[in-house]
Parts: sequence; structure tokens; C-alpha cells
Amino acid sequence: MPDQVAKLNYLRMTPRKIRLVADVLKGLSVNEAEAELLMQKKRAAKSLLKLLRGAVANAKNNQHLDPAKLIVKNVRVDQGPMIKRYLPRARGSASPIQRKMSHITLVLEESDSIKPPRFTIVIKKKSKTPSDKKPKKAGKEKIEHEKPETAPKRKKSGFFQKVFSRKSGMGK
Repeated sequence: MPDQVAKLNYLRMTPRKIRLVADVLKGLSVNEAEAELLMQKKRAAKSLLKLLRGAVANAKNNQHLDPAKLIVKNVRVDQGPMIKRYLPRARGSASPIQRKMSHITLVLEESDSIKPPRFTIVIKKKSKTPSDKKPKKAGKEKIEHEKPETAPKRKKSGFFQKVFSRKSGMGK
């Protein structure tokens, strides 16, 4: 049975955090794995979901495999290169920071002994119809508002302000 391999290289997440999500997927059908990833709250689930959907699309279009019969054979998360940075600390010292990257390899396999899917996953497609956009208001007339007249303020004598500064504590 042919395998479908999908790879995601240089993902800017640590391998340890991705493995927490990826280990759940091994042995699941594609439908159940997708449902599992949709319910996960971890940040790595979004990237793994995109990788899984891409692998299923490749298996369907390139190798003409049935998506309903696919299972996740293996998920491998390897460490990629590290970006090394330094955080300044007290007394002129510095602490190293390692920003780790991951390489994910997802292997799908076609299996004949698979249960019917338990979930139906609906993917909302974005429609590019003009009804989504806000309608433009044609022929809008500008209305000029009259400003209410205020009584002219009488001018204060400047002697008090000349003698006392703003922060002197005198007056008001």
C-alpha cells in the first residue's frame, strides 16, 4: 500500500511542544485526527492541521487514494536549527536564549480495515460575493450643522496672571 509523506520544515515552535499534540495522532484515521486537532487548544495544533489537510489533498489528487481509508501511520517531529540570542542581565552579564525550530514529517497510509468516520467536519469556504461587502451609499448629501452660539467670554484682567504663576498655589 502506498504511503503519502508530507513535510513541514523550519516551523518556529519547539519540538517538545509539538510532540505533545503530534503523539495523539498516531494510528488515528484522518477524520478522527482532524477532529482531534480542531478541538485542541494548543498553538501547534493549527500547524499540524494544515499539514494533515495538505497531506490528504496530495494523497487524493496525486496518488488517487481514498481519503476515507487513510490513517496516520507516523508523525515524527525533529529539531531544526536554533536561533541564538542573548538577554542582558545584571552586572553586565548575558543569558543565552535558544529559539528552536522543528521539522515535522507526517506519513499517511491507506488501510482497508478502517471503521466508518464518526465525525462530519464542515469546512467553511469564503465566498467572494458582493453581498459580503458593505453597500456604498450613493448620493449622500452633506448636512451642515449650525454651531450653537455661545456667549462671548469676558476677558479677565491680566494682572493676577502676571503676578502669580500657575503653580504658586494662589488664586483659584
